[in-house]
Amino acid sequence: MTKRTLGGTSRKKRRTSGFRARMKSPTGQNVIKARRRKGRVRLTTV
Repeated sequence: MTKRTLGGTSRKKRRTSGFRARMKSPTGQNVIKARRRKGRVRLTTV
């Protein structure tokens, strides 16, 4: 059986691409803003 392409832990995922992590930096805030504008149901992965 081959391994999945995306490994890692949920903690790592949360720290890098979670909502709080996004809101910390101005660029991350832009990401959230853009996703809101587009009308995404889920803003972040976690």
